[in-house]
Amino acid sequence: MVVRTSSSPSTPAESLEALRRAAPLTQCITNAVVTNFTANALLALGAAPAMCDIPGEAGLFAGIAGGVLVNLGTPTAEQRDAAREAVGAGTPWVLDPVAVGALPVRTALARDLLAARPSIIRGNASEILALAGAGSGGRGVDATDSPDDALEAARTLARATGATVAVSGEVDLIVDADRTARVTGGSVLLTRVTGGGCALGAAMAALSAVTTPFDAAITASAVWAIASERAASVSRGPGSFAVAFLDELAALEPTDLRSVDIRTERTGAEGAGTAR
Repeated sequence: MVVRTSSSPSTPAESLEALRRAAPLTQCITNAVVTNFTANALLALGAAPAMCDIPGEAGLFAGIAGGVLVNLGTPTAEQRDAAREAVGAGTPWVLDPVAVGALPVRTALARDLLAARPSIIRGNASEILALAGAGSGGRGVDATDSPDDALEAARTLARATGATVAVSGEVDLIVDADRTARVTGGSVLLTRVTGGGCALGAAMAALSAVTTPFDAAITASAVWAIASERAASVSRGPGSFAVAFLDELAALEPTDLRSVDIRTERTGAEGAGTAR
């Protein structure tokens, strides 16, 4: 397990550099549809993926991992048991409440898992609204709300759980109990390939091994923004984009993240600060 200290990196460039040095073991209990893409994205980023989702092993493995992802995209009975084991290990973990709201099994599980206090909750606006009890979910895995629609729900979740809440969309919102960050950029082609958002949750889990949850969520969102834009510029469509995106994750230099528009502000504060 990677141990974070008071001197943990804070800027996206520092956080990505720290991840590349540590290559944190990142356990993924995730959607069967996206397992391969998620593993490849973590490898390209510089982390070490492990798809360990078997009851009886998941909790033990989480104890040696640097970060854990729990993604509810295909929550089989075995995965549900494995998730409950893993989140009790004390390792930073990310909850991705895929398609919560209208579907009762995953919605009940997501709300139960909140009691284990995730480090980060990552979802689209409709998922965050549903998890907070302020909406009924989107259209399957697709959002029918905007990130700004979910801002107050994200703040409510952050205060209730102590988690950082990351709302993905045209402008990503990253919220904790007293701060809000907006990360601008990215390509719409991320929504045209399987696993773009799910792999983002895995990246947040990997970065949680080397920095704070708030900075991990910002860094992962910034990485996804710039890598997807670069991939889109050399792609003909979703198929070539998926391959190019992995290439751009691997080619990304920490200093490249300085070009991403990241704006942070204190909740309720009179002024706002801007960081890049």
